[in-house]
Amino acid sequence: MLRILIVDDHPIVREGLGAVVARFPDLSLVGEAADGEAAILAYREFRPDVVLMDLRLPKKDGLEATREILREDPNANVLLLTTFQEEGLARRALQAGARGVLLKDASPEELVAAVRAAASGTVTLDPELTDGLLQKPLLSEREREILGLIALGYSNKEVARKLYLTENTVKTHLANLFQKLGVHDRAEAVAEGLKRGLLH
Repeated sequence: MLRILIVDDHPIVREGLGAVVARFPDLSLVGEAADGEAAILAYREFRPDVVLMDLRLPKKDGLEATREILREDPNANVLLLTTFQEEGLARRALQAGARGVLLKDASPEELVAAVRAAASGTVTLDPELTDGLLQKPLLSEREREILGLIALGYSNKEVARKLYLTENTVKTHLANLFQKLGVHDRAEAVAEGLKRGLLH
């Protein structure tokens, strides 16, 4: 059972998303929030498997709330929803640490597929938002730092010490990095990073 938190400032949208969640037996709605600050508090309270978060929110927008949630819990899975086809949105969403971004006109089946993918650590991007971005991986600043350090031969423990992170957090970032690059280990990640111009 995947536990879902819905964040949107429009009650009718929250109700609609809740109705979609209710249709699928492997999904369970555990909470709702109407703004970015409330989303962070609700995440702390419910620790959901996936957060469905509107991009445009009062107090803190979806990107900012996503970044804060990920700072507290690097394993969090946030899927951003938007009405707008903004240029560069997919890039900004992934740099914030989101597991993807969908337009709100996605079908219930597409939405649920993206939720399940997010829970398994897979990124989903609405094709209308990508603008060819999937041609190269969208690594966060932290992932680029870690890739650079493993290219220099640093161990997880050494990376953790250098970046003031826990070893588990480094492992989580590495797992995300491997998934984005489509590789299985450090050596492949470094080779792929060099091939794609991510390492200098």
